[in-house]
Amino acid sequence: MRVVERGSPGMRSQEWEVPARHVAARHPRVSDATLAIFADPASRAFEARLALLAPTDATVLIMGETGTGKEVAARALHARSLRSGPFLAVNCGALSETLAEAELFGHEKGAFTGAVRAQPGWFEAAAGGTLLLDEIGELPLAMQVKLLRVLQEREVTRVGSRIARRLDVRIVAATNVDLDQAVAAGSFRRDLLFRLNVGAVRLRPLRERRQDIEPLAQHFLALYGARFGRAAQGFAADALDALQRHDWPGDVRELDNVVHRAVLLNAGPLIGAADISLGSETGCDGPAAPAPPFGQPSFGQPPFGQPPGGPAARGSVETALRQLAEGWMRDGEPDLLRRTMRVLVQTGFDAADGNQVKAAERLGVSRNTLRTQLGHLGVIPQRRRSPDDAAWVRVRIGIQKFGTSALLRFGGALERRLAEQRILVDWRAFSTGPPLLAALHAGDIDIGGAGEVPPVFAQANGAPVVYLAYEPAAPSGVALLVRDESTIRTIQDLRGRRVALSKWSVAHFLLLRALELHGLTLDDVETVYLEQGEDPVPRANDGMDGWLTWDPYLSELQSRGGFRTVVDGTGLVLNHRFYLARRDFADAMPDVVTTILEEAMRVSAAAEQSPASMAIRVADAFGMVPDVLEVAMRRLSYGVRKIDEPVMQEQQRIADRFWELGLLPRAISVVDAVWP
Repeated sequence: MRVVERGSPGMRSQEWEVPARHVAARHPRVSDATLAIFADPASRAFEARLALLAPTDATVLIMGETGTGKEVAARALHARSLRSGPFLAVNCGALSETLAEAELFGHEKGAFTGAVRAQPGWFEAAAGGTLLLDEIGELPLAMQVKLLRVLQEREVTRVGSRIARRLDVRIVAATNVDLDQAVAAGSFRRDLLFRLNVGAVRLRPLRERRQDIEPLAQHFLALYGARFGRAAQGFAADALDALQRHDWPGDVRELDNVVHRAVLLNAGPLIGAADISLGSETGCDGPAAPAPPFGQPSFGQPPFGQPPGGPAARGSVETALRQLAEGWMRDGEPDLLRRTMRVLVQTGFDAADGNQVKAAERLGVSRNTLRTQLGHLGVIPQRRRSPDDAAWVRVRIGIQKFGTSALLRFGGALERRLAEQRILVDWRAFSTGPPLLAALHAGDIDIGGAGEVPPVFAQANGAPVVYLAYEPAAPSGVALLVRDESTIRTIQDLRGRRVALSKWSVAHFLLLRALELHGLTLDDVETVYLEQGEDPVPRANDGMDGWLTWDPYLSELQSRGGFRTVVDGTGLVLNHRFYLARRDFADAMPDVVTTILEEAMRVSAAAEQSPASMAIRVADAFGMVPDVLEVAMRRLSYGVRKIDEPVMQEQQRIADRFWELGLLPRAISVVDAVWP
């Protein structure tokens, strides 16, 4: 079998030979679909990334929602590697806290009660091959410390032994949890994330790579048709249309289930729309329900009594719930949102016989999220007590973990002021602006801060984003770096070179402006876009000729040495920072917006007055040296200002230029997104 990697825009095409018999013998679950059905550009970009990582022994972190096929991707990565040992997978969320160490690292005879003989752990069992640490975000903190040491030293010590055993195993980790948020919440170690995040790939959900739906469906049709001896040879047009319109909350796993069921129940040559069940019988539904405009439900009210109208009608989950909800609202049922959420969580927990891992899987949430909700219900002890008064509201604030908006977290002044309004603050940390704006678009956060380019793309993609305020320009805080020994001296020398940058960021606009100034275009360089959330920091042997990065990464690299600046943003970009919100949130809670902006003004003034003191205060949380942070802070301009016409004209110029290049899905009027 010959697998051709077409790559993403700006990445070289790559090929390699994978003997099909060899793959099938060692990895029977890695099918041709796994290795070759990637029709969507997002999937081809993912495959191109795997192509670069497969021949190496680098630790790989695979991120993606439940059901996207993270384990399948890990198996494909192993199949294409040079390793001849086994592929093993262990679910970290299923490990008991008391026996996790013995499970992973092994134990000696007599190490604990029940240890009647010596037993190797998962790491030793995977010798010469690949070990997948699935749901790494669920690993207890105590084990995270020990795992970090194993990854650093490449050796394990069994429980009950003092002899370190050398490891020859490749580590692949997978998670459906936002580890940046987990770090911010204190449930995941930052240093372990850095160690795992050597080669990060994000497997996008099926709803974001719709060109894969039809070929995957055809693959599953052939698979189950052959298995059950059925005559179905294809899908009717109405069936394909139904598959394309569905939002696939259960992802590839759900598509597999839907086609499996259709093959079983259909005896004809074509599968039609009537043969496809996209309702509650498959455990899935139609298009995802819109996210709430703000806040999160709390628990504590009694569960429902008998719902009016009898049992839910067959069909999509949304349709059935909507019918029930309309009936309840007509009958004046109080506190519907809280009571509905309570029933869902309690039902999932009961159906799983109290098994938190299984309940979380059935509900489609992480175990940590489930534990939080169970704590609210009083089923298990709460890890952190929240006000139990139903009048409290939760506001979700998105921050770039190294941005000026992150300063709002320190000191607790904002939380205290909002608490006076009976409002709780839920902080959500992001590495860069684009994923923060994506979270705002999805309704996962209510308000946040980002640079000048991400909101342009968010607005063009239909996000209900509004500009609240901005901080002055800091053009020298973004730059193009090369290694000291590089032959690149000017922008002209970039022709044909590989340059890494974060797509839809101010760095993206800086490269565009610098090239245009020297008579070049983006087509003259090979742009390699980082994964969403990936730190814009050069790594050894990553094959790049240049890197576009910004503060405080920029100041860290400059202080480290080994890099020089070819051009920074001076005279090319302004590098404003904006405070942004969902329009419905800003309209509904203007007093909260005002409080947040007032506190942003206060911390900005403190940073401007004494950057050295502020750097010392936040250095540990940022994981950086205070002197380096101080350099970055001195390059910034501070002071929260109202949106004015000149700054919106600059935003419009950015939007128009990206539109002219065909990089925006539609033309926009930036002024339409200014909050009154």
